[in-house]
Amino acid sequence: MSKEIEIEFKSMLTQNDYEELLHYYNVTDDQFVIQTNLYFDTADFQLKQQGMGLRIRCFADRAEATLKVPQAVGLLEITDDLSLDEADLAVSKEQFTPQAVEILGQIQKLTIGLLDLTMIGKLITKRAEFIIPEGKLALDESWYSDQHDYELELEVPDSSFAEADFSRFLNKFELPYRKTQNKIARAVGAQQGKK
Repeated sequence: MSKEIEIEFKSMLTQNDYEELLHYYNVTDDQFVIQTNLYFDTADFQLKQQGMGLRIRCFADRAEATLKVPQAVGLLEITDDLSLDEADLAVSKEQFTPQAVEILGQIQKLTIGLLDLTMIGKLITKRAEFIIPEGKLALDESWYSDQHDYELELEVPDSSFAEADFSRFLNKFELPYRKTQNKIARAVGAQQGKK
């Protein structure tokens, strides 16, 4: 289990922007990681109403569950490690896992039980992530429902990095700021659009 504060800035990219950034940073194929994100909430979106997000993220060799809780600055991320078998079971049952003990303890404070948490969306991301002077940069290509998009995420070490700093970073590449919903909102919105 881990807890950390996440402060990040995001902007959507065009395919051309994305490819130019990959080229600029000399990203090679072996730097990419495929991650499958499974999103969970109650039928009436009680977590969303609290500004929270709940996911299980699967990698090739492991999985983890993360609850994102809004803070005065950034998000508190509470993460429990899972086995791939536990994650697969959550997918097959479309139910959150009982193995994420720390997260469930937090959620039960909201009087939400394990059986209330069902899978509400799925998104697959091909991510290249690396450290740059400004922080940790992630370049993402994502697929969900019938959607496909590109995104830049910059995670910074502290709150002294502000919107103006992010604008300067984008301007360095002549990139406009393109407002983005977080991945859970995009995945769930696309899933609901299919129904």
